[in-house]
Amino acid sequence: MKGDTVNSDPSANIAIPELPDELSGLGEIALNLWWTWNPRGKNIFRQLNPYLWKESGHNPIEMLKKLSPKELQRACDNENFMREYRYVNALFKEYMHDKTVYSEEEPLPIAYFCAEYGLHHSVPIYSGGLGFLAGDILKESSDMGLPMVGIGFMYPQGYIRQIIGSDGWQNGTNEPINRDTAPIERVLDDSGGHFTIQVPFIDPPVYAAVWKINVGRATLYLLDTDIQKNDPWDREISSRLYTPDMNQRLRQEIVLGIGGYRVLEELGIEYSILNLNEGHPAFALFERVRSFMEDEGMALDDAIEEVRKSSVFTTHTPLQAGTDVYGFDMMSHYFEEYWKRLGMDKERFMGFGINPDAPKAGFNMTVLGLRMCSHRNAVSKKHRDVTRTIWKSVFDHENEKEVPIDYVTNGVHIPTWIGDELFEELDRKLGENWLHMQDNEDLWSRIEEIDDKKIWDLHYIYKVRMVNFIRERVRRKWADEGIDPLVAMAEGVMLDPDVLTIGFARRMTSYKRPDLILHDLDRLERIINDFARPVQIIFAGKAHPSDNPGKKILQHIFKTAQDPRFRGRIAFVEDYGESVAKYLVRGCDVWLNNPLIPMEACGTSGMKAAINGTIHCSSLDGWWPEGYNGQNGWAFGGESSDDAADAAALYDTIEQKIVPLYYTLNERDLPGGWVSMMKESMRSVAPKFSARRMMKEYLGKFYIPVSKELTEVKKGEES
Repeated sequence: MKGDTVNSDPSANIAIPELPDELSGLGEIALNLWWTWNPRGKNIFRQLNPYLWKESGHNPIEMLKKLSPKELQRACDNENFMREYRYVNALFKEYMHDKTVYSEEEPLPIAYFCAEYGLHHSVPIYSGGLGFLAGDILKESSDMGLPMVGIGFMYPQGYIRQIIGSDGWQNGTNEPINRDTAPIERVLDDSGGHFTIQVPFIDPPVYAAVWKINVGRATLYLLDTDIQKNDPWDREISSRLYTPDMNQRLRQEIVLGIGGYRVLEELGIEYSILNLNEGHPAFALFERVRSFMEDEGMALDDAIEEVRKSSVFTTHTPLQAGTDVYGFDMMSHYFEEYWKRLGMDKERFMGFGINPDAPKAGFNMTVLGLRMCSHRNAVSKKHRDVTRTIWKSVFDHENEKEVPIDYVTNGVHIPTWIGDELFEELDRKLGENWLHMQDNEDLWSRIEEIDDKKIWDLHYIYKVRMVNFIRERVRRKWADEGIDPLVAMAEGVMLDPDVLTIGFARRMTSYKRPDLILHDLDRLERIINDFARPVQIIFAGKAHPSDNPGKKILQHIFKTAQDPRFRGRIAFVEDYGESVAKYLVRGCDVWLNNPLIPMEACGTSGMKAAINGTIHCSSLDGWWPEGYNGQNGWAFGGESSDDAADAAALYDTIEQKIVPLYYTLNERDLPGGWVSMMKESMRSVAPKFSARRMMKEYLGKFYIPVSKELTEVKKGEES
């Protein structure tokens, strides 16, 4: 059957070596990312060979390839290991066959389109928060048993691997996907070959091969144009994320939207609800119109209305300038035959993407999504208000409150981001079924029952682990390249786990103000080098390859970290990604965020930190106005941003609130006030900003109402 994959026999997959019959289930588990958010799933691979587990970067496929037959046989002969393996295998099989929908009724199937997915560092098809949100949505949909399928790009060259020169300038190399060790599988056609589609309406023809990733019970299909059937220029379409060449990016979005829709159509995957995560895949809306017209005989206007009422558009940008806009001539080149096939003229077709505030700018993909979807959402309450203001002209409204854009505040997939040891402690204190109730605020009140020393000791373990991880990276770089001592210092070799640690890790771009804390270096020096109560700061993050202002900010941070007067207490961690993020959100004491208000649509890294007990300190933007309760972190700055005033307020917060709280010990030799705030951070943030709460809101606001409407219409047609 078309759409079959080699997953029916994991040992036959090119990525999985031959395993003993007794361990055959390891192959299936390794090829399903379920193990990444299940501590026992990770531990079963770690137990095989702890050293290879570490050296493989926690990639079970790569590790299995390096294990000798003798080692595998020793595992088979180890009854303790086999007992745990059989239990983990049973957990996995039970999970895959469970059917749990956290709703009064099951929604109709959902197709989720996004340009990037953050799932695991072995699959580098993400650049940042947008991708990790999409990955967390797939994982949570799997956990909840929601019928969701994802569509994205393979990106064989991945996103950039960040390399910082001795001068602090960001250099980038490609981070290609290693198809031999990544948890990806070819989708096979009827003859057993690699399933490939021709993308409609691109001349000369462009073809895309299809891969898949198992995300628990959800499936993500990835398009890949880097195949021999394509010309060299066309092979580059899906080669890397967010290409700066606008003509190539348009072709990329045609492949993602129209080609992605065609993949689902040809695989026979039925769905009723289309959810677009940002404007990049919005051409899928037009392809859906075409499908309704040609396959179901609908008239154009009826097909457009059907698409509108069954489609959800999620927007993240807080600026009109942050959207993809394509020139009308470029659009005409690719879509002239397409709009004729839909029965439109040029004026009507282009009208779907014209921004009334800039009608001559070109075809706007966000405007297309807003116009062609009746269900629209921002990603935080504050972002909804901002979005209504900037797009009110699209809906011809002067009153922002009347603009039909709702919001679902982002959440994070708790099992992915919470530390394993903390996970196990929650099992003990909250009960082993706590994940089924993870969005229940009453459940999290039991955090208070965990002994303060236990919380502090777990946090200190994560902190030491983070510092050792950073130092080990520097050691390896020194061994391989012989780096300058000042570079080693700037990259964290002198970090101390006993020092109050502030973390700032996110995309390096101007509106996030990564270097705000460096505004007054003399004052910062006094804060950092306080003999009795020192402070250290860890930075991490990539600038977009085309963002030179962002690269200059990064360079400023790196050069400051090289300055001997800060005694190695400022560090920049190179090549921020999923793996580095997990160390930082668990190991830092404070998580800093200071965007230009109101430029932060939501921001989820602070949520990931807070559920691990790392305390959030932020200006009141994005999710923090909903999350801050006065007892679970700190807020600084005013309703609008001013660099000098905000920096002064941040320094005051550090000196007067953060430092004293951290270094004041109680009779148990613990920072009692600090641990109380850690507990309040976890208690208040985890249930309210979990992916479980988020997906329940998508169900209640969009998926279930759309399902009911579509079902009632179908019943009416049948009667």
